[in-house]
Amino acid sequence: MRLDAIFHNGRFTTLDPDRPAAHTVGVLGGRIAALDDEVAGCTSDVVVDLGGAHAVPGFNDAHHHLSLVGKGLRELDVSYEAAPSLDALYQAVAERAATLPADAWVTGSGYDQNKIGAHPTAEALDRAARGRPVWLMHTSHHMAVANTEAFKRAGFTDLADVPDMPGGHVVRDAGGRAVGLLQETAMQLVEHVLRPEPTEEWVANIAAASEAALAIGLTSATEPGIGVVDGIGNGPADLDAYMRAREGGLLGVRMTVMPYITALHDCGALEPGNTWYGLDLGLRTGFGDEWLRIGPTKILSDGSLIGRSAAMCCDYHDSPGNSGLLQYEREQIRRYIVEAHRCGWQVATHAIGDAALDVVLDSYEEAQRLHPRTDVRHRIEHAAVTSAEQVARIAELGLIPVPQGRFLSEIGDGMLAALGPERGQLAYRMRSFLDAGVVLPGSTDAPVVAPDPLLSIHDMVNRRTASGAPIGPDEAVTAHEALRAYTIGSAHAVHEEHIKGTLARGMLADFTVLSDDLLSVAPERIGELTVGATVVGGRIAHNTGALKTA
Repeated sequence: MRLDAIFHNGRFTTLDPDRPAAHTVGVLGGRIAALDDEVAGCTSDVVVDLGGAHAVPGFNDAHHHLSLVGKGLRELDVSYEAAPSLDALYQAVAERAATLPADAWVTGSGYDQNKIGAHPTAEALDRAARGRPVWLMHTSHHMAVANTEAFKRAGFTDLADVPDMPGGHVVRDAGGRAVGLLQETAMQLVEHVLRPEPTEEWVANIAAASEAALAIGLTSATEPGIGVVDGIGNGPADLDAYMRAREGGLLGVRMTVMPYITALHDCGALEPGNTWYGLDLGLRTGFGDEWLRIGPTKILSDGSLIGRSAAMCCDYHDSPGNSGLLQYEREQIRRYIVEAHRCGWQVATHAIGDAALDVVLDSYEEAQRLHPRTDVRHRIEHAAVTSAEQVARIAELGLIPVPQGRFLSEIGDGMLAALGPERGQLAYRMRSFLDAGVVLPGSTDAPVVAPDPLLSIHDMVNRRTASGAPIGPDEAVTAHEALRAYTIGSAHAVHEEHIKGTLARGMLADFTVLSDDLLSVAPERIGELTVGATVVGGRIAHNTGALKTA
């Protein structure tokens, strides 16, 4: 047999129970055609030597805002690493403003008040930007800060006139004037001026993030929210930007995209007696191919944990009187879920607080009772604070929770402050889900935290905050379980485990070459591993020199 490529002299962890390890992989048509002795007698013009390096199935991030990662790479970085104090943040804004035309926006992202002590204010940003409008996105992407000029561009010449928004919060001073911070849906008051960006800008964001993803070993990802003008999307033509990126050879990772629920609409009669709720032409979950496809529809039910806006069953530990909020009324969440389920969609609902989770679980249960379907795999994005009873319900309903391991270290100290020592141990459960028989995917929610799968796997295994505090240590998983999550689990979460997640005949030839054996290094060293190369469809998409082609 003549193959497109042969990769040999490697140490492949396949995650295939019938052949858990291999040394040689043969590729034909972008898929694995042969392994080890099956390659004997095969020929190829492309023969690649791994030099004894370890390789695993390509990493798959089940919740990764690829376009926003790219946007962050191309705008002002105000993360703690770049601006470790409020003064440093204001200085960064001033320096960026000095390089821009007098009427240009200063946009940035990544700050965290838990690390720099407080949120930036409109007044201080006014001084830094010298008349230019400023828009800084919080690392959670559930809140942002605007300065006075930004509010003016949005039509609010008096900060006392900035209105409240259902499902959001405008932070005000004692006199009722907006101080700059807008939470949840209130961000739309200013952000609508900035979106949608030109399609070519969004294509450039996708291209930049795709290249960065390949460098950290990602071969697949799921973008959780497109088709909406707010903090998680650009506008109604988001899918077109992805198509243009693919057509231009700029999309190097396989993408599943989630249309946001407000992109769906009542489309009239699909057939006699049956109305269609979704996208025009009957498009729904599953449409597309192995490079770009439509996944679940995304719903936000509540806010963020570190922003103290996720809907909790009790007050935040460090914020008496505040138990967060729902993004929509309970009935609206129920209708969204039931209607999308009825019309064949897989549904992925963001639910961080335990109060929000109860609403979502009730809605999923009702949807299935009213309109029975098989193997639906509805998802709960984050499932951040879950009781034992809620874990059991998730398992009983056949749902897929999508927690983020990297949150534990990067924003874990802020989470513990918000939840307190007792409820903090309920945060981002993993062992409990696995023990309940639930499929666990791997994800980061980048750009909220670093997108590196190896760092996330490290945190899934070690579960310590940046300060070294343990956070739910009983919820730790093994390195093998974490690797399965980042491969098989993430594929299962979008109905793709039949083509990706393992290295076996007929599967996509996607794999990641590592600096050492992920499954045998000491747990505390997992985060030190590096990616030597990334192969997608049998093509070398990233290589630091780990692969040698004959």
